[in-house]
Parts: sequence; structure tokens; C-alpha cells
Amino acid sequence: MAEERQERAALGDIGFGYRPRAVYASDPARSRGRLWNEPESPTRTPFQRDRDRIVHSTAFRRLKHKTQVFIAHEGDHYRTRLTHTIEVAQIARALARALKVDEDLAEAVALVHDFGHTPFGHTGEDALNEKMADWGGFDHNAQSLRIVTRLERRYAEFDGLNLTWETLEGLVKHNGPLVDAAGNGLCGSLPQAIRDYNELHDLEPSTFAGIEAQCAAIADDIAYDTHDIDDGLRSGLLSLDMLEALALPGGVLKGVRDRYPALDPVRTGHELMRRQITLMVEDVIARAQENLARLRPASADEARRAGETVVAFSPRMAAAEKELKSFLYGHLYRHPDVMAVRAEAEGVVKDLFDAYYAAPREMPEGWREGLDRAEPRIRARSVADFLAGMTDTYALKEHRRLFDRTPDLG
Repeated sequence: MAEERQERAALGDIGFGYRPRAVYASDPARSRGRLWNEPESPTRTPFQRDRDRIVHSTAFRRLKHKTQVFIAHEGDHYRTRLTHTIEVAQIARALARALKVDEDLAEAVALVHDFGHTPFGHTGEDALNEKMADWGGFDHNAQSLRIVTRLERRYAEFDGLNLTWETLEGLVKHNGPLVDAAGNGLCGSLPQAIRDYNELHDLEPSTFAGIEAQCAAIADDIAYDTHDIDDGLRSGLLSLDMLEALALPGGVLKGVRDRYPALDPVRTGHELMRRQITLMVEDVIARAQENLARLRPASADEARRAGETVVAFSPRMAAAEKELKSFLYGHLYRHPDVMAVRAEAEGVVKDLFDAYYAAPREMPEGWREGLDRAEPRIRARSVADFLAGMTDTYALKEHRRLFDRTPDLG
């Protein structure tokens, strides 16, 4: 099958979607393939098929009602996981194009990277991790892998989406290696879901991900560093004046105000957003090109074994971005108003977990079968799978069904 792809690429098969790429790019004609063999598409590359399967999945649709920073129904214009994901994908494609790597793979990794997030954002993840402490914990990255390899049930011949090795590798390693050369976890123990899948289809957790996945990872940072400011301004928890002292948005804001001194605050904020994204994207491109010229990887695998993240901010931008993140944590993510909603949302997730674990029959068909007799570990993981897949709105609906009082998170 790999030989067929290479032959078609060499012949310049336009329908197959082949385009010349840098030597360090992931070449779809030489993909390491899927866990379950399938006939090739005559019109799409393997990475294009991955992207399309991701977009058509149930998990992708659920992102539209999952929290980014503000609970999804607090306002129509706040970002959800879905709108954030689309923004990440756009930036990832731009980076991939500039670095001459596979845009479709970068987009696929960006589109799938948040599949494992629970309702209510990181609040839900923290609550579920606490509830799962005796059974391996909960990690949204590992949950994303469970979704695309087991929990999506759309195809007659396999569970999951049967994505290519390159997309799955990018999904689990887009933030860097997971273990050292000896197999020791770099950020705690390797989640069981990743260990289980790795035994079937080695994702090489000790190496860096390909350049495309690195594009998706830093695009995630750029998107939320910028758009969380936008949502913060819209909510009134942040103001333009608060940003003046920060190196990154402050410098951009000064440029906007100098050029448009009479511009209203809303348009000033929009100009700040677009210019900050451009500044960060151009910084990454320049730095990555410097790294590639220095490292000179002759293949995608050499880029994975470079021993460092190739697609990165310059030292100056990295320092400014770190300052901005710290500011957002202190003034937005940990703002008392946000924390008050988070506390209520945490209670919803914990209540639901306890209710389903105690009475699996409260879960719908397809989830509850056999759980009354299942050992605690299997029951807990099934409950976590079901709960993690919920949208904010469905979680609140279920809580109202099961409990006398449900908090108003609007």
C-alpha cells in the first residue's frame, strides 16, 4: 500500500493531492499507515481523509457547546471549543504553508487536539481527574486518543476513526515527548490509554512530533493568547488599559493608538487581535526557519529526533508570551467571577460522576450495559468516557434530571 502511494506521487497524480514539500515534511505518499488497513482513496491523500473524518465525527460537533473560558451559554459571541479549534486550524495551516510541510496534516492535528476536553473546560477535567484518582486519573489528551481509536463508532469494520500514524502521533505528542529514552514519564506516568494503544501501534512517545503537529501546538498558544484577550475584553473583566504594561499586547496596542487615535475601543481591540496574531505567526516562522537551517533535518524522522521543538517562538517572543499567560491566569482565568462559576461547574461534574457510578442504569443505552456487574475500574472508566463526551448543555440537562437543585451557570 505504501508502494502504491509512492508510485502515484512520483507520477504527479493530481487527484491524489500530491504537492512538492520540504524534505523534512511528513509525506502522505509515505505515511506509516493505519492500524486497520483500508483501500486508498483515488482523490484524497491519507491526511486529507483524516481531516475529513475528524470534521464529520460526533466529537467534533460536540465542541460547539463546550467551554473555552466562559460557559458556552453565557453569551453567543464568546468562543467555544469549536470556534477556538477552527481558529487554531487556520493558524496551523498558515504556519505549515510557510514552512513547506503538509497543511492537511497540520490542520487535522489542530482540529482533533481538543476532542478529549470535558464539559466546562479545564474545570471539568480537574473534577474528573479527582474522581478518577483511584483508576488512573483523567487526561484530556489521552481521552482524545480514546475517542478517535475506540469511542467513535461510525464504521462497519473498526471502532474509532482509524486515523493515520502521523495524525495520532501528532495528537498525543504535539506538546513534546511523553517519556524519556528509558521510558520514564516526563510529566507523570504515561496515561493508560496511550500505553494501551502504543502496544498495538507504536507512536514513539520518546521523540518529538513531526513539524506539522508542532505547527498545530504553537497555533493553539497563539489562538488562545490572543482570543482569550478578546473574550476578556467583551466580558468586561479585562480592559485595554490593563494591557498597556505588557510587552506583547501593550506594544501592539500602542501602535494601534498611535495610528488611529480616535478609534473606538471595540475596533481598537479588534486591531490589537489581528496585529498580535500576525506578529506572533511571523515570529514563529522566522524562528522555525532559523532552527531548520541550523538542524538541517533531511527527513520527517530526523526532525522528530532533533532533540528540541523546531517550531517555536524566538526567545524574546517566548518571554513576552509567558508574561501574557501569567497575566491572563491572574486577571481572567482566576478572576473571582470566573472562579465562582467554575466552582459550581465542578460540582455538576462530580455529582454526575457519583450518580452514574452508583447507578449505571441512569446512563443511556449503549453505555450502561453490563456496568452493574463490572469491576470498579471498568465501571469508573466507562462513566468517565460518557461524562467527558458531554457538552455543557447536556451536562446541565442531566444534572437537572437527576438532582433537585442545579446551579444557574449563565
